[in-house]
Amino acid sequence: MTGAAAGKLLNYKQGERDINFWREQDMKLGAFGSAVPILRIFDITKAKEFYLEFLGYKIDWEHGEDDFPVYIQVSRSACILHLSEHHGDACPGAAVRIEVKGIEGWHRNLLDKNYKYMKPGIVNTPWNTREVSVTDPFGNRLIFYEAGEPKQ
Repeated sequence: MTGAAAGKLLNYKQGERDINFWREQDMKLGAFGSAVPILRIFDITKAKEFYLEFLGYKIDWEHGEDDFPVYIQVSRSACILHLSEHHGDACPGAAVRIEVKGIEGWHRNLLDKNYKYMKPGIVNTPWNTREVSVTDPFGNRLIFYEAGEPKQ
């Protein structure tokens, strides 16, 4: 629950005087930033082909040398993903939802890449989003979505 939502709930339940206490508590406990998912990979070459060439992410940094497992951070705009060959960091088959502004352009971009393993479509969901779902070579699903206008 966001601080604003908690404040509204407290205002409703306990009265205006209690809101300032919770706002102070939020500051003492810290404010959250974005989550950075760790996705399990098994082959760095295939991972780079998928994430860099197909999806257009860039490598921010890479750790691992010689025969050691690789751990890398890739990003595109404000979206950051960690990819890990380390056993125990994550399980293959994860699903990550990534908000995109301009889903039509993103979809067209993916199709224009002519990636032979994936030709994703756009799905209109009952929860009022448009989604493009892709699965990496390791079974991790990335669901790119754009929220529709709120229903009245």
